[in-house]
Amino acid sequence: MSDERRLAVLRAIVQDYVQTSEPVGSKALLERHQLGVSAATVRNDMAALEEAGLIVAPHTSAGRIPTDAGYRLFVDRLSTIKPLSPAERTAIARFLDGAVDLDDVVDRTVRLLSTLTRQVAVMQYPSISRSTVRHLELVPLGGSRIMVVLILNTGRVEQRIVEVSTELDGEDGEDLVALLRTRINEATVGKRLADASAALEALPSGFEPDQRDTVRSITAALDDALVPEREERVVMAGTANLARSGMDFPTHLYDVLEALEQHVILLKLLSTAGESADTLAVRIGHENPFAELQTTSMVTSGYGPGADLVAGLGVVGPTRMDYPSAMAAVRAVATYVSRILAD
Repeated sequence: MSDERRLAVLRAIVQDYVQTSEPVGSKALLERHQLGVSAATVRNDMAALEEAGLIVAPHTSAGRIPTDAGYRLFVDRLSTIKPLSPAERTAIARFLDGAVDLDDVVDRTVRLLSTLTRQVAVMQYPSISRSTVRHLELVPLGGSRIMVVLILNTGRVEQRIVEVSTELDGEDGEDLVALLRTRINEATVGKRLADASAALEALPSGFEPDQRDTVRSITAALDDALVPEREERVVMAGTANLARSGMDFPTHLYDVLEALEQHVILLKLLSTAGESADTLAVRIGHENPFAELQTTSMVTSGYGPGADLVAGLGVVGPTRMDYPSAMAAVRAVATYVSRILAD
C-alpha cells in the first residue's frame, strides 16, 4: 500500500512541477491533491522518494523536483494514455487530409505536432530503402522520348525522362509501351527497392531482340530511380518553443539547438521510434546518448503504410514535459500520417 501511495505522491509532484516549474513541497501537495494522508506521512513519502533517487531538492529549496529516474517511473506507470478529444482528432484529420503531396504531409505534420505539444517537432522523411513500389507509369512524350514515373507506397514520386532508340509513336510503339508497363508492374509492385531492382535485370530478355535496347534504356532509368539516397532527410519545426523553457536547461540552450541542427543525431534518435504507430518510445534526460541533449526528453513513434514502418516522428523538449499529452499527440499524429500514406 505504501508503494502505491508513494507512487501517487510522485505522480502529484511530476504533475505540479510540469505545470508550475516550481519545486513542490508537502504543503502544496496536500492543498492541490486529495492524497488522504497527513502532512507527516507525505513528508515521509517524499523522503523515501528522495532516498530512492526519484526526486531531489534543487539548491536549498524546501520543495522537490523529479529526477530523470522519477520521470521514467512516472511514464512507465502510465496505465493508459488519455486519448485526444473528438474535436482534436477531427482537427488533426482535416489538417493532414489537406496535404497535396509528400512534402506537404511532412511540413504539415511537424507544424501540427509543434502546435499541439508546444515542443520541437521532428519528422524523418520516409526511408526510400524501406519503401515498396506501388505503381510504375510510362508516359510517351512524342518521338523517342518517354517519361518513367515511379510511385512508392509512401507517396514519394520519382520521375525520369528517357531517350530511347525506337520511335514510340504509332501502333507498334503504343503496343510496346503498354506491354512494358504491364511487365514492369508485374515484376516490381509490392517489392522493396532492392528486390524490384533485381527483378528488372531479367526483363529485357523477355522481349523481341529489336525491342531490347529500348527496354534496357527504360529499365536502366527505372533502376536509377530505385537507388536509395545516401542521406536521409529530417524536418523540424517549433524550435522557438525551447526559448519558453530556457530555465529548464542548466547548460546553455545553444548546445541543445546546435545538436538539433545535426540531422545525423536526430536520425539516430528517431531510429529508436516504436515498432508501430501505436507504439511509443520515450527517451528521458540521461537516457539520451548525446551529452548536448541530456537535459531533454524525446517522444517518438514509427509511421508507415500498413504494417510497414518507413520512418519516425516525434517531439523533443525539456525533461519537464507534459508526457501524457505529448505521448497522446505523437501517437495520434503518427496514426493519421500512416493512414494517409496507405491511401
